[in-house]
Amino acid sequence: KLFLKNRAPLSEILERKRDIIKIPITLPGNKEITLSLGGHNQLQREIIEEFLPRFGKGCKVLYLGDTSNKILHIEKRTLEELGFFELLNDELPDIIAYDSKKNWLYLIEVVFSSGPMSEERLFELKKLLKDCKAELIFVTAFTSRQDFRKYISDIAWETEVWIAENPDHMVHFNGEKFLGPYK
Repeated sequence: KLFLKNRAPLSEILERKRDIIKIPITLPGNKEITLSLGGHNQLQREIIEEFLPRFGKGCKVLYLGDTSNKILHIEKRTLEELGFFELLNDELPDIIAYDSKKNWLYLIEVVFSSGPMSEERLFELKKLLKDCKAELIFVTAFTSRQDFRKYISDIAWETEVWIAENPDHMVHFNGEKFLGPYK
């Protein structure tokens, strides 16, 4: 007993747990979670902490994927009530947030290693969300203007662009109106 008292069990040793640095994030409503370390997840944190308070005041984050856990946070019941498509689908955007006062659903694509809200992506999401009861807002988020410039020709019309290095501004891919759903 004395020998085992000061030693970790073999199961813990073999598990080889690592204390990996994670990105802390506070969702609206003060729910705290941690994202695995990496540029994609850092940009997701900035969307939740910088973009949503500026351009989606009062939004509730309904879905947040992590690079190591595709469904890190999900409000499945609310998404189902809104008529959202099958939640196990690989077509989920990186972040989904809902403004219940305006009935707007923000579908946010984080561009770090994959592409923006392209015409094809927009078409597929609209088809999947044909029964959604909320009005849809499609947003592509970039870390910098330099990253934005790489993808500008791929971004779909009637979508929005947010760049983390200039968090107070947005680029609207349509001259008809500013942030809001398109009919």
